[in-house]
Amino acid sequence: MPTDDDTERARSLLAGMRASIDNIDAAIVYMLTERFRCTETVSRLKAEHDLPSADLVREAEQADRLRGLADEAGFSPDFAEAYLRFVIDHVMRHHDAIAAGETGVDLVRRSEHHHPNAI
Repeated sequence: MPTDDDTERARSLLAGMRASIDNIDAAIVYMLTERFRCTETVSRLKAEHDLPSADLVREAEQADRLRGLADEAGFSPDFAEAYLRFVIDHVMRHHDAIAAGETGVDLVRRSEHHHPNAI
Protein backbone atom coordinates (compact mmCIF):
# COMPACT_ATOMS: atom_id res chain seq x y z
CA MET A 1 0.00 0.00 0.00
CA PRO A 2 1.43 3.42 -0.94
CA THR A 3 2.40 5.79 1.84
CA ASP A 4 1.43 9.45 1.98
CA ASP A 5 4.96 10.33 0.81
CA ASP A 6 4.58 7.97 -2.18
CA THR A 7 1.25 9.55 -3.09
CA GLU A 8 2.69 13.07 -2.84
CA ARG A 9 5.66 12.09 -4.98
CA ALA A 10 3.27 10.58 -7.54
CA ARG A 11 1.20 13.79 -7.56
CA SER A 12 4.34 15.85 -8.08
CA LEU A 13 5.45 13.60 -10.97
CA LEU A 14 1.97 13.83 -12.51
CA ALA A 15 2.04 17.63 -12.31
CA GLY A 16 5.40 17.71 -14.10
CA MET A 17 4.27 15.29 -16.80
CA ARG A 18 1.03 17.23 -17.31
CA ALA A 19 2.99 20.47 -17.70
CA SER A 20 5.12 18.76 -20.37
CA ILE A 21 2.00 17.44 -22.11
CA ASP A 22 0.47 20.95 -22.07
CA ASN A 23 3.63 22.39 -23.65
CA ILE A 24 3.65 19.69 -26.32
CA ASP A 25 -0.03 20.32 -27.09
CA ALA A 26 0.69 24.04 -27.50
CA ALA A 27 3.57 23.28 -29.88
CA ILE A 28 1.33 20.91 -31.88
CA VAL A 29 -1.33 23.61 -32.29
CA TYR A 30 1.24 26.09 -33.61
CA MET A 31 2.75 23.46 -35.92
CA LEU A 32 -0.72 22.55 -37.25
CA THR A 33 -1.40 26.23 -37.84
CA GLU A 34 1.73 26.51 -39.96
CA ARG A 35 1.02 23.23 -41.75
CA PHE A 36 -2.49 24.33 -42.69
CA ARG A 37 -1.25 27.79 -43.66
CA CYS A 38 0.88 25.96 -46.25
CA THR A 39 -1.86 23.58 -47.43
CA GLU A 40 -4.35 26.44 -47.73
CA THR A 41 -1.87 28.24 -49.98
CA VAL A 42 -1.53 25.02 -51.99
CA SER A 43 -5.34 24.97 -52.33
CA ARG A 44 -5.31 28.44 -53.83
CA LEU A 45 -2.45 27.62 -56.21
CA LYS A 46 -4.22 24.48 -57.42
CA ALA A 47 -7.47 26.38 -57.92
CA GLU A 48 -5.77 29.27 -59.75
CA HIS A 49 -3.99 26.88 -62.11
CA ASP A 50 -6.85 24.41 -62.50
CA LEU A 51 -4.84 21.55 -60.98
CA PRO A 52 -6.54 18.50 -59.45
CA SER A 53 -7.13 18.44 -55.68
CA ALA A 54 -5.74 14.97 -55.19
CA ASP A 55 -2.21 13.80 -55.86
CA LEU A 56 -2.35 10.08 -55.14
CA VAL A 57 1.37 9.55 -55.77
CA ARG A 58 2.27 12.27 -53.24
CA GLU A 59 -0.24 10.87 -50.73
CA ALA A 60 1.27 7.39 -50.98
CA GLU A 61 4.80 8.80 -50.65
CA GLN A 62 3.76 10.79 -47.59
CA ALA A 63 2.09 7.77 -45.99
CA ASP A 64 5.24 5.70 -46.51
CA ARG A 65 7.42 8.54 -45.21
CA LEU A 66 5.33 9.07 -42.06
CA ARG A 67 5.13 5.34 -41.39
CA GLY A 68 8.93 5.17 -41.63
CA LEU A 69 9.40 8.18 -39.35
CA ALA A 70 6.99 6.70 -36.83
CA ASP A 71 8.81 3.38 -36.91
CA GLU A 72 12.17 5.15 -36.41
CA ALA A 73 10.71 7.04 -33.45
CA GLY A 74 9.27 3.90 -31.88
CA PHE A 75 5.74 5.18 -32.49
CA SER A 76 2.76 3.44 -34.06
CA PRO A 77 3.00 3.65 -37.88
CA ASP A 78 -0.75 2.95 -38.03
CA PHE A 79 -1.51 5.97 -35.84
CA ALA A 80 0.82 8.16 -37.92
CA GLU A 81 -0.93 7.07 -41.11
CA ALA A 82 -4.37 7.62 -39.56
CA TYR A 83 -3.29 11.16 -38.61
CA LEU A 84 -2.12 11.75 -42.18
CA ARG A 85 -5.39 10.41 -43.60
CA PHE A 86 -7.35 12.77 -41.32
CA VAL A 87 -5.26 15.72 -42.51
CA ILE A 88 -5.45 14.73 -46.19
CA ASP A 89 -9.23 14.33 -46.01
CA HIS A 90 -9.58 17.83 -44.59
CA VAL A 91 -7.11 19.28 -47.10
CA MET A 92 -9.00 17.69 -50.01
CA ARG A 93 -12.28 19.17 -48.78
CA HIS A 94 -10.55 22.55 -48.52
CA HIS A 95 -9.04 22.27 -52.02
CA ASP A 96 -12.46 21.42 -53.45
CA ALA A 97 -14.16 24.26 -51.55
CA ILE A 98 -11.61 26.82 -52.76
CA ALA A 99 -11.87 25.51 -56.34
CA ALA A 100 -15.66 25.92 -56.09
CA GLY A 101 -15.19 29.54 -55.04
CA GLU A 102 -16.31 29.06 -51.44
CA THR A 103 -15.11 31.53 -48.84
CA GLY A 104 -14.70 31.26 -45.09
CA VAL A 105 -13.36 27.70 -45.30
CA ASP A 106 -9.84 28.31 -43.97
CA LEU A 107 -8.73 26.95 -40.61
CA VAL A 108 -5.97 29.56 -40.37
CA ARG A 109 -6.87 33.16 -39.72
CA ARG A 110 -5.12 35.35 -42.29
CA SER A 111 -3.90 38.65 -40.91
CA GLU A 112 -0.93 40.96 -40.89
CA HIS A 113 -0.50 40.42 -37.16
CA HIS A 114 0.51 37.10 -35.69
CA HIS A 115 -0.04 36.04 -32.12
CA PRO A 116 2.90 37.17 -29.97
CA ASN A 117 3.61 33.58 -28.93
CA ALA A 118 3.68 32.26 -32.49
CA ILE A 119 6.68 30.14 -33.33
